[in-house]
Amino acid sequence: MRIIRPGGARGHRAAALTTTVLTASALLLTGCSDDGDSKASNSDGNITLKVEDYGQFGYKEAGLFAKYHELHPNITVKEETTANEQDYYPKLLQQLNSGSGLGDVTGIEVGRIKEIVDTQADKFTDLSSSINVNDWVPWKEKQATTKDGAVIGAGTDIGPMSLCYRKDLFQQAGLPTDREAVAKAVAGGWEDYLKLGEQYKKKAPSGTYFMDSASAMYNAVVSSDAKQYYDADGNPVYKDSAAVKQGWDLAAEAASKKLSQGLPQFTDPWNAALRKGTVATVACPAWMANQISNNAGDSFKGKWDISRAPGSTAANWGGSFLAVPKSGAHTKEAIELAKWLTAPEQQAAVFKAAGIFPSNQGAYELADVKSAKLPYFNDAPIGQIYAGEAKTIPQAVLGPKDGVIKDSISTQINNMEQRGTKPDDAWKAATETIDKAIG
Repeated sequence: MRIIRPGGARGHRAAALTTTVLTASALLLTGCSDDGDSKASNSDGNITLKVEDYGQFGYKEAGLFAKYHELHPNITVKEETTANEQDYYPKLLQQLNSGSGLGDVTGIEVGRIKEIVDTQADKFTDLSSSINVNDWVPWKEKQATTKDGAVIGAGTDIGPMSLCYRKDLFQQAGLPTDREAVAKAVAGGWEDYLKLGEQYKKKAPSGTYFMDSASAMYNAVVSSDAKQYYDADGNPVYKDSAAVKQGWDLAAEAASKKLSQGLPQFTDPWNAALRKGTVATVACPAWMANQISNNAGDSFKGKWDISRAPGSTAANWGGSFLAVPKSGAHTKEAIELAKWLTAPEQQAAVFKAAGIFPSNQGAYELADVKSAKLPYFNDAPIGQIYAGEAKTIPQAVLGPKDGVIKDSISTQINNMEQRGTKPDDAWKAATETIDKAIG
């Protein structure tokens, strides 16, 4: 895709989960929409905090801002959301450089966090004394930590990988349909996934394709490796990366064998394909299930299922952070808000309301996560699937231009699928674009 967010996209409506315990009353509350000045304090001591984010963080859906106002009557939270992270990030950089217009709390996508840590950390409040970094999955807070130990972002979500598939299409193509059987069929890795795709193609229902996008599969492959686009010293190594080579070769194979419908994710044609039911599998980080259910609609409820991702190595695709700019007029209150929003109970509430998986490990033991099932996906036990993956994801080496590199490669994979561009020509075009972008 030009992925809506370099690390993943968030939908506009929530997927419904089921648990064995009723959720807290906070989930029944609606978000606050006060339009007041975020930097102003009234004479009676009331203040408004502005949260700037992108896509869907799930706070409004979970009623968290209204709940926070109940707990802190003198504080009103206003959320300003940019639909596309590609538009959000340049605006954030402009605000940081000018020192004005920033929210009291601001979201940062994982594909941008390294660049922010390396070049803008001095403009954000150090959260290391406010949060316990050990509460998060081990690798999460390290991504937002500077060389001198300052933590500039509290982890929100992560994107542990799974495989979403259409049970009915698998059955028609003579493939296994039980989620454990599907996991076994692809246990050897993404190479096994393509072999399964070739089996599917032999008996595929008319007008259907095994996967939506080879570029999506590429991102899933690379996300399972600790060494992706940069080395530990900050040097770009994407041209020699084993993970990139594997992902690229598999994507080229998928394109040449016509296993993919060749649709960049989150575009109108991709949405339409889900709605028409022409896609049999999607590489599925935790947040993707919400995208599928929203776009596929009620007609396909129960026909989708979720299995473990191909291979034995866990992968993460996506995730974000909440940071507190130093320029805010209410940094103390903003820190407390960011801390509260990323605590286990609130992350579990967001997962319940919007399917966005927590990075705070404490949430994994709460009923809204541990016992979560997704009715749309044949009651798949997603709390167990994603938590199991999250605990074993390797710590990836991040670089300042990860998003640019990923997007440039994805564009050329799309060209192989849609235009028939030869792999060597596509790779040359990708590397030329990247080298110009990263210098």
